Amino acid sequence: MRQTGICGTDRSILVGKFRAKVGTVLGHESVGHVEKVGTAVTRVKVGERVIINPTLYCGSCDECLSGHTSFCLHKSGTEVGVDRDGAFAEFILLPEHFLHRIPDGMSFDRAVMVEPLACAINNVEAATTVAGEDVVVVGAGPIGVVTAMLCLHMGTRITLIESDSYRLQHCAHIFKDSADRITLAHPEHRLRRVGDVVIDSVGDQLDACLSLAKDRGRIVVMGYNSRSVVSIRPLELVQRAIRVIGAGDYCGHLFPRAVELARLIPLEAVISDRFSLSEFEKAFSLLAPNPAVDYHALKVLLVPDLIP
Repeated sequence: MRQTGICGTDRSILVGKFRAKVGTVLGHESVGHVEKVGTAVTRVKVGERVIINPTLYCGSCDECLSGHTSFCLHKSGTEVGVDRDGAFAEFILLPEHFLHRIPDGMSFDRAVMVEPLACAINNVEAATTVAGEDVVVVGAGPIGVVTAMLCLHMGTRITLIESDSYRLQHCAHIFKDSADRITLAHPEHRLRRVGDVVIDSVGDQLDACLSLAKDRGRIVVMGYNSRSVVSIRPLELVQRAIRVIGAGDYCGHLFPRAVELARLIPLEAVISDRFSLSEFEKAFSLLAPNPAVDYHALKVLLVPDLIP
């Protein structure tokens, strides 16, 4: 392993918002070199730079054969960094078809953000987002920022809503050259009915998203929060023609598209900090591990101690 990003899911596992198998090594946003291969491996070679697709699937069940690999019927023990040991380590062992070559000229820093980009593509496409629309992204954490980057690339206008002052400042720097197409806002601004598409990158903001969506708008719940419960008036959905969408995990065919698209988007701008594996406690401390602590980072990377 060369480096692995700390995902919002890793943080959610830490704070009890998402379940993982006890004792499992976390980490799934990862890049590295191929160190060894089995005798039957043909797709990758020793020494090649690769990105991990951590959403494993069997490829032979009814769901996989119908193209819905994210709903593979044999998921137990295959979720990298959740119920199968992940990449916060010096090495990881995976089947070859979940490794994708890093394009020549692409840095590890950009490549390590391909997995979050795959998540963003999956959710943005689930909302059938098109150029010229107004998109609201709730939450300017790494996944929210990557989603905003993708939507800008697609030709939409963006409103990015965040309450944390550090992250707002960081976003102001990231998007300084796109100020005419992106608005940074605080939840206290109480915007109403401004988005054709509203994306909840946090996972507990569905009620706020309803007020942000235009009539006939589409809301995508993207973030993971198993403790979130929201009351909705079905009549409001009917009368305003609001669609609420859950996109699920991305399917396997989408990951190569994310690799190619990453050539065109400066994803490395989202990275704010990097630490060695032995400094993991300090790394997680920057990500508001309890409600009384503010964020002091955007995307944090963990790098094996053996990497100079």
